[in-house]
Amino acid sequence: MTFKHVLLGSTAYAGLILGSAAGASAEEITIATVNNGDMIVMQELAPQWEEKTGNTINWVVLEENVLRERVTTDIATQGGQYDIMTIGSYEAPIWGKQGWLTEMDGIDGYDYDDLIPAVKAGLSSDGKLFALPFYAESSFTMYRTDLFEEAGLEMPEQPTYEQIAEFAKTLTDKDNEQYGICLRGKPGWGENMAFFGTLVNTNGGAWFDQNWNPQLDQQPWADALDYYLDVMNNYGPPGATSNGYNENQALFQTGKCAMWIDATSAAGRVFDPAQSDVADKVGFAVAPIASVDKGNAWFWAWSLAIPTSTKKADVAKDFVAWATSQEYVNLVGEEKGWVAVPPGTRTSTYENQNYQDAAPFAATVLSAIQNADPADATAMAVPYTGIQYVSIPEFQGLGTAVGQNISAALAGQSSAEDALAASQATAKREMTRSGYIK
Repeated sequence: MTFKHVLLGSTAYAGLILGSAAGASAEEITIATVNNGDMIVMQELAPQWEEKTGNTINWVVLEENVLRERVTTDIATQGGQYDIMTIGSYEAPIWGKQGWLTEMDGIDGYDYDDLIPAVKAGLSSDGKLFALPFYAESSFTMYRTDLFEEAGLEMPEQPTYEQIAEFAKTLTDKDNEQYGICLRGKPGWGENMAFFGTLVNTNGGAWFDQNWNPQLDQQPWADALDYYLDVMNNYGPPGATSNGYNENQALFQTGKCAMWIDATSAAGRVFDPAQSDVADKVGFAVAPIASVDKGNAWFWAWSLAIPTSTKKADVAKDFVAWATSQEYVNLVGEEKGWVAVPPGTRTSTYENQNYQDAAPFAATVLSAIQNADPADATAMAVPYTGIQYVSIPEFQGLGTAVGQNISAALAGQSSAEDALAASQATAKREMTRSGYIK
């Protein structure tokens, strides 16, 4: 069966007719994905694709760190356990260049021109597209407008981290479980290091100098860590080393956080009255800056990719095309509410009046995504691209090791100085072993 006659809500899916899928016998595909809200919606709506195509889906839904570990192992060993993987703008170009991912160009009827150029570029290598974006994000500051008003505070359009600390101090009321700020504390290169990497950038730091010498023992890293430990220990929630994106989202939605600096993709849920207790009390501003106005907001695109090890590439491509299409965005808007549509991937989303009316944050989010520049994210010259990560294969292990050291410092298991010394030693050892430095 093709998509020729599939109806998505009131919208006909008229463009995608994949000849390779037509007439094929029904298949079961296995999809590995993260347990984020947009992916949960995808699972809820996927039976419509199953019904129309006759194919079925075996979902493997994992916490973010576990997902990364599982799919990395599978792709590197060509295990073939998954037909579709949820990966990001870090993995797609690296794995694509390795020949581990199926090229995603050339799908008949797929509207590539509607993809936001920066997002498409982030999933490409040597001009070839290796994943299709499900949602994309930068980072920004969310805050409780009611608490700010009660305290006589005003969030500036461009806050500084110094101001954020003062706001957090004023708005912390631990006796009533009100915390001035919530930030990621769970260790992982895509968890606490996603935020912490931007904090290092805007303090003037970087992972490496032009000769790949690690910079983790330099003053900008110390300044970033001292700040992070100060605000988290004094104004953050208890048990923060267990809090990643989903945990902080839950805290913010239930009114426990006065401020939350995190992914712009969270806006659709914290502004949604069906999901958030504070939906009518949320304001937003751009990500804060410290001493440098660079690299303070990250770039990421959660995307669907097909490993070359799959034996069901045609069916897998059929699903990926459906789940990342403009028509899918419209389906989510019609069935789940326009505020809940997957953000950041398509120009048409931001031109849609229904979305503009439902999402007061839309223009800010689009601007943040378009302005995040992975090729120019640090004050000093560096040999890599990436804002909150370094676009080399070794970063996945290195970033997680450093994230564990940062988390240990947050838990009081090591000093800030020891955490950075251990991180510098790990980075130097890894870069020497991998041949970046002699």
